[in-house]
Amino acid sequence: MSVFRILNFSGLPNPEYATDYSAGMDIRAHISADQVLNPGERVLIPTGLKIELPIGFEAQIRPRSGLALKQGLTVLNSPGTIDADYRGEVKILLINLGQEAVIIHPGDKIAQMVVSRHERVSWQEAEVLEESKRGEGGFGHTGI
Repeated sequence: MSVFRILNFSGLPNPEYATDYSAGMDIRAHISADQVLNPGERVLIPTGLKIELPIGFEAQIRPRSGLALKQGLTVLNSPGTIDADYRGEVKILLINLGQEAVIIHPGDKIAQMVVSRHERVSWQEAEVLEESKRGEGGFGHTGI
């Protein structure tokens, strides 16, 4: 297990895994009062967290499946990316895609964060690309 640095000024628990095999850590809303999110509305919710990731790592902010299913609440720019050189507060861009208002309470679990390694690449210009079995098959190419 890797250990990274976090500055938590929320008074809430640090992001944490719900189960032993969870990939994502739950993140909570650091708000002082209930936030009502009407259908179609979006809001930027603070978390009270700042993180320090090593070079070669990123944190992805993703929706919580239960909130998406039950309330239509999701992360608008999913997955949101937190780069290793970002030191500002982690904020979650939520949107209500449901048909009823959603109330976000202080301390509610509103998203999950997955930390992962990534590679940096450079591009080599080419005249042609290697053929593959898939070829240019894109959206819906494998059928229903």
